[in-house]
Amino acid sequence: MTKNIHWLGHDTFKITGDRTVYTDPFKIKKKDAADIILITHEHYDHCSPDDVKKIQGPNTIIVTTSDCAKKLSGNIKIVKPGDKITANGIEIEAVHSYNTNKQFHTKDKSWVGYIFTANGQRIYIAGDTDYIPEMKTFKNIDIALLPVSGTYVMTAEEAVQAAIDIKPKIAIPMHYGSIVGDKNDAKRFAEGLKGKIEVLILTEE
Repeated sequence: MTKNIHWLGHDTFKITGDRTVYTDPFKIKKKDAADIILITHEHYDHCSPDDVKKIQGPNTIIVTTSDCAKKLSGNIKIVKPGDKITANGIEIEAVHSYNTNKQFHTKDKSWVGYIFTANGQRIYIAGDTDYIPEMKTFKNIDIALLPVSGTYVMTAEEAVQAAIDIKPKIAIPMHYGSIVGDKNDAKRFAEGLKGKIEVLILTEE
């Protein structure tokens, strides 16, 4: 189920298969051609124009928020929470992503996470979020990519609660090992879900 999901560090994933999907490209090491780039919000470690250029081809569709779109060029689809679109044959839903007890990612910014279908699997990438009530409404998630580092996002313990609400078949921790957080956050997340939800800690590629 997860062999097509490659973690490139922080919140950057490359999902291969019928289409090549990148999320929040940051510190991209080699040039590539993405069919779709999903960007959750405008912070530099998520919306990095230089990194986007490394994987952007003439047919690449970028799905992002309005403030981030201003920094980019090409085929851009602007979304806000609640929007559903199809891009390059991939169904994509933008969902809420915000802080509840800190001010780094406030709800009024309309920043997003995404639920998208790739290789027949519904994948949720949370973006920079805390544990929020909307997570209870996400249905039939196969793979959830969840931040675990605390500081700017939810802690490992809060991410455990999020995963229990979302009920994915597999949960994959992210947002650690680069700017904040380390492998101990991922391990605490896995331990908290032991016997409840399968956790896969990916090795950074």
